[in-house]
Amino acid sequence: MQIKLYNTLTHKKEDFIPIKDDNISIYSCGPTVYSYAHIGNFRSYIFMDNLRRMFKYNGYKLNHVMNITDVGHLTSDADTGEDKMEKAARKEGKDPYEIAEFYTKAFMDDMEALNIDKPGIITKATDNIPEMIQMVKEILENGYAYETSKGIYFDVSKLDKYPVLSNNDLSGEEHGARIDVDPEKKNPYDFAIWIKAPENHLMKWDSPWGKSYPGWHIECSAMGRKYLGENFDIHTGGVDHIPIHHENEIAQCKGAFGHNPAKMWMHCEFLLVDGGKMSKSLGNIYTIKELQEKGTEPLAYKLFCYSSHYRNKLNFTFEGVKSAQTSLNRLREGYLKNLEADGDISDDKIAQYENRFHEAINDDLNMPLAMGVVWEVIRNEVKSKQFATLLEKFDEVLGLDLKNSKKYFDKEIEIPKEIKELIKQRSKAKEEKNWEQADKIRDEIKEKGYNILDTKNGVKVEKI
Repeated sequence: MQIKLYNTLTHKKEDFIPIKDDNISIYSCGPTVYSYAHIGNFRSYIFMDNLRRMFKYNGYKLNHVMNITDVGHLTSDADTGEDKMEKAARKEGKDPYEIAEFYTKAFMDDMEALNIDKPGIITKATDNIPEMIQMVKEILENGYAYETSKGIYFDVSKLDKYPVLSNNDLSGEEHGARIDVDPEKKNPYDFAIWIKAPENHLMKWDSPWGKSYPGWHIECSAMGRKYLGENFDIHTGGVDHIPIHHENEIAQCKGAFGHNPAKMWMHCEFLLVDGGKMSKSLGNIYTIKELQEKGTEPLAYKLFCYSSHYRNKLNFTFEGVKSAQTSLNRLREGYLKNLEADGDISDDKIAQYENRFHEAINDDLNMPLAMGVVWEVIRNEVKSKQFATLLEKFDEVLGLDLKNSKKYFDKEIEIPKEIKELIKQRSKAKEEKNWEQADKIRDEIKEKGYNILDTKNGVKVEKI
């Protein structure tokens, strides 16, 4: 079945034709490990997961690389500000390598909690410094870069076209103002591919240009080339990468070996929060762990992401993700009912459902449409092991761990001491027939994220 994918480079949906018949090569921009990744970041990695799983569902093998940025990403995606790793190291009073190790582990733990199918190669920027230096040398030798007192800059005027992904107007004031950042730059859009380190800079390496460190953009260009070669199928990332990071990756590759490295560039749209942008100043940036603390499973957030196409903005609300948690539980219940049933479904009916699901995922990862097929199976009046087997097959793309549905219902809830004390107070109020107080305490417990149910065997506690 033909796969169609939207290519940011051409601004249209195209038939996907791999460079090699049975092996897909993908490079995905990974995290900068100076802090916890937030749920907006993970929307892009859930998209990456679906892409991987879709290709596997279609019988392809994957050669997939994701980087870990542990040096060189400045607080501005352009050439201004501090290195995020060094800033975090000073703030926490730790070595930047300790910071990187801690937040890399946190990221990987969240990936596991979301049941994300990990790329076969996950590589740190700091493990690939020689390859970056070599690429900078080639860009200089080919006449696409120049040296200043601050570092090595890429000369965008040497390119046939820049930018190629965003088609931004280069006359904008914001970028024009960047001339003042380094008056030695020839053009306002020239960007640093190698940065000469100040004396107090913690992360620096010997190079032909003295003690220095890589620019953020050169890292991905060099690692993509090292592990996938100079031609690969797909490069993925978030839409925030389009105007600067990915434009500059393409520019560097043209400067080093003459062409764009990826046939297709794919980008996941922003996650909004309560209809607006996520912002630390607004206090609306949430991590996967914080969702768990509020009673939402990571897999419920994953299911929530399937409510919108990856190329559309998705608005996060706690009401919406709570609804996704309810839907996930119903999905598990539906799977288990089919697993234990003995109804008979015709092969034609199974094939129709499977074909529609397959068409949906192959049409630029249309997960909302695919989930529509899943819910049709769940809501079918006839329950059958055949449907359970079909749902397991669908879950090869969904990644919702349906095979292990039973364990999520059997799992014991850890009840905080505060909630246990409120339950005792409510029981006492009921004994004293103080129903108003009992109801008030029930509401207080609910506000703290728990439901209590009075059963013949006592009080049952559920996380909301």
